[in-house]
This record gives sequence, C-alpha cells and structure tokens, in this order.
Amino acid sequence: MQIHVLGCHGADQLVGGTGGPVRQETCGFLIDHSLLLDAGTIGTRLSLTEQRRIRYVLLSHLHFDHIKSLPTLADNLAEDFDEPVIVAAAESVIQGLQDHVFNNKVYPNFFEIPNRKRPILLPHVLKPGQPVTFGQLQIMPIEVNHSVPTVGYIVKDRQAALLYSGDTHETEEIWSLGRTIPELKAVLIESSFPNQLAALAKQAKHLTPSLFAGEWQKIKNEQVPVYAYHLKPPYKDQILRELRELQIPGLQVLEEGQTLTI
Repeated sequence: MQIHVLGCHGADQLVGGTGGPVRQETCGFLIDHSLLLDAGTIGTRLSLTEQRRIRYVLLSHLHFDHIKSLPTLADNLAEDFDEPVIVAAAESVIQGLQDHVFNNKVYPNFFEIPNRKRPILLPHVLKPGQPVTFGQLQIMPIEVNHSVPTVGYIVKDRQAALLYSGDTHETEEIWSLGRTIPELKAVLIESSFPNQLAALAKQAKHLTPSLFAGEWQKIKNEQVPVYAYHLKPPYKDQILRELRELQIPGLQVLEEGQTLTI
C-alpha cells in the first residue's frame, strides 16, 4: 500500500524553508493513486491526470479543512470523467455537503451534474463499525471523539493495514480495534496543539503531544511505525519539540510530498 501525503497540517500556511518557501497544507492522503483519505488538499499537489485516477474519497468529518478541495476536484473533472467519484462518509457529512456546500449557492450541486443518473460525485453513506470494500481496499470507519461527528479509518489491503485517527481528542474504540489487527503497519495520530494549549485542545477536541502519547500507548505495539500529523502551523516548532521529548520509538512527523509504503 502506498500513501502519498498531499497535505498533513491543521491549516494552510506558507513557511520559509532551506530551499525557499514551503507550503504546509490541510489533510489529504492519496492511497494507491485511487483512494483519497480526506480532501483538504488535492489540486495543488496533483496534476489533472492524477486527479482523474481518483475513484473514491473518504471524508472523516465536515470541517472545512478536510473537505475544501472536494469542490475543486469536481470542477476539474467536470468536462472529462469516465465514471463518478464515490464520496464516502457518515450520513451527517453527506447531508452537510448537500446542504451547505453543493447547494447551488456556495457551489454547484455536483451530486446532480451533469445529471442525476451520472453525476460527477456519487454519495455513499458509511455506517461506523460496518466495513466496506472499495477496489482492492477494505475500509472500516470508527467513531472518534471530536467536536462534530467524526470517524477515523482502518484501511486494509491484502498485506497491510493503516490506522488513521481522524481529528480526535481522547478516544477508545479505534485503538481497541487497532490492537486486534496483526497486519497493522502504520498509525497516523493527530497532534494539533502544544501542551500549553491543553485547555483549547480539550475544547476543540484535539490532541497535544502529551495526549498523543496516551493515545499511542493504547495501541500497545511499539513495533508499528507511528506518524504525527495535523500540526497547526503557528505552533509547529513547539509541537515538534514536545513530540521529540516523548521518545516514542519510530515516531515520525509527516510532511507534504512524502510517500509511505507499507
């Protein structure tokens, strides 16, 4: 399984780098060229040819930073698409997209364009705890603890499994399930705020490095690589220091442009 990191931060920001400005962008992870896990970043990282290969989009929740590139994807595919792109999410997310985004006011209704029988975007309602199969991948959505209805995901192919926490505060079910998966090869856990903003993290239902450590320990498997993501750019340096201080074996912090092979 290949996971291409299009965006992995908790907001968009242009920051200085050794080779010039670097774009930090919101979450979008392209799996095996055809399945997109969250839709915060698409068009700024993928060519039109690459976008046309996307067959499935999994959304963790309705917050703007996780859906904001979906309208652009639909727009880019409007004049040349072979089959609809399946947009899979919990019922409240699908309804929210229809009510607040693709409502012919904020954006055209690509769930009905060019027509209802063959739209560019095709909704697929996921039920937490019930697996589905998209292409060669089995998908399990699991409810997590965020400020709006949110799921994390376990994504499996025939050889490996990925656990994606989604935006979450302290939670249990996804870690309990993760412990039962022998082929688990990567765990992505959000870490949005530094420890000094623990009260804000609790209010917004996100994790700090200290809370990150507690969630990681629930996996009870130090052999599985763990990746931190969703760092808020204004606090990134502080979060990085605090994550390093945890001394978690194999911990890496994701950056745009990385490709993980598991």
